[in-house]
Amino acid sequence: MKSRLLVLAPPVASLIMAFVISSIVLLISGANPLTAFSNIIEFGFRPNTLVETLNWSTPLYLSAIAVAIGFRMNLFNIGVEGQYIIAAFMAAQVGHVVSLPPVLHVSVIIITAMVVGGFWAGLAGLLKVTRNINEVISTIMLNSIAVGGVVSYLLGVWDVPDPGLDTALGDIPPSGQFPSLNWLSDAVVGETRSDTWGFVVIAIVVGFAYHYMINRTSLGYDLRATGANPSAAEASGVDPKRTIVIAMVLSGMVAGLVGLPELLGASHSYSLRFTQGLGFGGIAVALLGRNHAGGIAIAALLFGWLGRASGVLEVRGDAPREIISIITGVIMLSVVVAYAIAERYKRIEEAKAAASLTGAES
Repeated sequence: MKSRLLVLAPPVASLIMAFVISSIVLLISGANPLTAFSNIIEFGFRPNTLVETLNWSTPLYLSAIAVAIGFRMNLFNIGVEGQYIIAAFMAAQVGHVVSLPPVLHVSVIIITAMVVGGFWAGLAGLLKVTRNINEVISTIMLNSIAVGGVVSYLLGVWDVPDPGLDTALGDIPPSGQFPSLNWLSDAVVGETRSDTWGFVVIAIVVGFAYHYMINRTSLGYDLRATGANPSAAEASGVDPKRTIVIAMVLSGMVAGLVGLPELLGASHSYSLRFTQGLGFGGIAVALLGRNHAGGIAIAALLFGWLGRASGVLEVRGDAPREIISIITGVIMLSVVVAYAIAERYKRIEEAKAAASLTGAES
């Protein structure tokens, strides 16, 4: 019973804390919290909002899975942002220039994104094991190189002028586009104005693969063992340097998929308008989801729903839309604090149990 409370209490407490603090911020800004939140709920459960929630939860989920792979062995891959942007950029170019049958075309685009993302994250892993450079520093620098260097330069070189897209790569033809799930969303929530991105199917597969790999394979055991105690893992035959590189590459491969739901389901091209910030959002989702595939799915849907439903605040004049950024930030901080308290309580309980056993033996 106590173990379940330790799992459920931190996320629930963080959401309650976020609600309280956000209400205070709304009051300070002159808005009525009850009115604001009721409008969010009313707008958030409209069919169109629900479809958009699913669409934008998909890349957040993939981003969080990428982050969670690193978290599982105490690696902080803060470079998911750069990894998915450069992967989506390269995948868009490949998708534009190649001509293949539909299934092969989509497969080549996906493989390209995974290879590029894995390579970019692998660089940080190699720097860590060969030069002992902290992955936080290296991935931050690689983010800047990817977005401000490689993508910015090549976007100008490969640019296809388009008045509607400013600077952009050419469109991916229909054979390289991922089919929508409109038939399913229409049956579940009713007809909407938005397409339901079919890439959610790939995200579900990735989630199951992540869960199976972490919990049912020797590689997953190596990752968890190295994260828990590198010295003990090495003594048991695990190569920590090799495991670090593998973890970063796997994290990068998943990160490479983050931009594909939008690329293959909506924009069909890469431009200056391509969505950014999903890499950092994935950190908050992974923390709230406790690095568990199911928990991450719930957290991604929550953050996606907040992001989509928040537009009503600005439209109806309840409060600035930025209040959702405050809620997201408060949730993230609350999660860290709540889990730290739960971990401390767990250690105290374990110490009490050990002391009681020692006393009983004596």
